[in-house]
Amino acid sequence: MKLVIIEPLGVEKDKLLSIARNALKDSVEIVYYDTKTTDTQELIERGKDAEIIVVANNPLNAEVINGCKKLKLLSVAFTGIDHIAMDACKANGVIVCNCAGYSTAAVSDLVFGMLIMFYRNLAACAATRREGTKDGLIGCELEGKKFGVVGTGAIGMNVARIAAAFGCEVLAYSRTKKEMDNVRYVSLDELMAESDIISLHVPSNAETKGLISAEKIALMKPNAVLINTARGPVLDSQALADALNNDKIAGACIDVFETEPPIAKTHPLVNAKHTILTPHVAFSSKEAMVKRAIIVFDNVVKYLNGTPQNIM
Repeated sequence: MKLVIIEPLGVEKDKLLSIARNALKDSVEIVYYDTKTTDTQELIERGKDAEIIVVANNPLNAEVINGCKKLKLLSVAFTGIDHIAMDACKANGVIVCNCAGYSTAAVSDLVFGMLIMFYRNLAACAATRREGTKDGLIGCELEGKKFGVVGTGAIGMNVARIAAAFGCEVLAYSRTKKEMDNVRYVSLDELMAESDIISLHVPSNAETKGLISAEKIALMKPNAVLINTARGPVLDSQALADALNNDKIAGACIDVFETEPPIAKTHPLVNAKHTILTPHVAFSSKEAMVKRAIIVFDNVVKYLNGTPQNIM
């Protein structure tokens, strides 16, 4: 049986292959590609003889799935699978597993890193090197703020716990409610209207596309900050940029966009006021990359043992 790691996974090659071999022993032949490509024919060439493919966030379209005719298992080293042609996988009988949970700590860290950077004007504090003072740099505290969490999966719940630890009043909106101290579930409209801080943690699918629309953004308070470390398509970027540029809301911290970075200079948020933009880096800590490598090969082991897990 042949397993192809079709792109790099953010872990040094020797360490990655060590993790793979420790999990799989000699049960499969492992082929590793240390470069990314978005070329459909190149991806087919890499995966055409593989029964198992490991991929991270590289898009695999229907032509690629159809071209990899021996493919039985796609182990996705990522939480979201919106970059995978799931209809083609289903039509070809390909099992798709994800790596939910590997980035919970990493994404949560960035949410509060960006928020504190925004609230405390940390970027502008570089003026210290130019004989600057605190004038104009007096910021805000998290304590006492209403913190809205949209989507209470693993990451959303962790963000809610951290927000509560900072002394925030936590509001939540989710399709599925979970029991948690210090969290009050409300409607999405109520969350958008009441929260000082709103953090998005929903997947990208037909139900969530455009969830945070111009109408929802219009409900936000003038002092509110919107954070998106979830998926770009859940948010109307143009509507957000308009609200920022017209001083309707206080700011935004955005890690994800409609497409993967690099983002075009013409993207509405690139030059929007009061923003912190990062290039889809929330999930990508050294620790998270190792965690997901372990999960992605454990998915393969479970599949080979006849007990597949994390099936999407």
